[in-house]
Amino acid sequence: MVPVALTIAGSDPIGGAGIQADLKTFHQFGIYGEAVITLLTVQNTVRVSRVDCVPAELVVAQLQAVLEDIPPHAAKTGALGNREIVEAIAAAAAEFRFPLIVDPVMISKHGQPLISPDAIIAVREHLLPRATLICPNLHEAEELTGMPVASVDDMRAAAKRLCEMGAKAALVKGGHLQSSAVDVLYDGQDWRELAAPHFDTPHTHGTGCTLSAAITAEMARGASVHAAVARAKSYVSQAIRTNPSLGHGAGPLNLHAATGLKAGAK
Repeated sequence: MVPVALTIAGSDPIGGAGIQADLKTFHQFGIYGEAVITLLTVQNTVRVSRVDCVPAELVVAQLQAVLEDIPPHAAKTGALGNREIVEAIAAAAAEFRFPLIVDPVMISKHGQPLISPDAIIAVREHLLPRATLICPNLHEAEELTGMPVASVDDMRAAAKRLCEMGAKAALVKGGHLQSSAVDVLYDGQDWRELAAPHFDTPHTHGTGCTLSAAITAEMARGASVHAAVARAKSYVSQAIRTNPSLGHGAGPLNLHAATGLKAGAK
């Protein structure tokens, strides 16, 4: 059977983030991709000028159509926009029989909010406890935990707190650290720190989306959380390093980067 992965996220018309990046990443990992659209953006590499949420009822209808016909082996969430959508996805996720990776997207690369303040509370209270893995960046980890997150030690404390709040595992991403790109992974028992080179480039649009999509793709093939995160981080590093230098601002990654993976490896 062909592995199937689902993204529940927003649309990026230039294709570097959101569902477009997720589907490209799924394809690169040999996964059949499905998408439920939560919001539409008007953006490019230099600006975000509009964000419109899809009605929650329509989001749920899309999800139901997917689940009744081609249910995925793993799913991820990205930008969810408002409280109604977050609560609807969280309610549906109570019945999921596959891993759910939650990427709690809050702010665009250009500083545009992609989620309302009350929706952040809903993520914390309703969606986070449904997560097989939650993977916030430093700012998102601070918003979810109420803790300052500015060092590796802070990241470890935040990851532990996120698991105490209900997530089965937490990956706190350190791409915005001043020193190095270190991510901290905690699964409630074991710790792992994953380091990667820091590339001096503005072309990092969609990094978080791509990472969570790669993790989802690997988990759709049956990989463990630890293995999926390690493979996904390696792919994203290659995608940043070999970026195509598109656009006049924060350009996209090279989503055609080699995964370097063997199909079926766990």
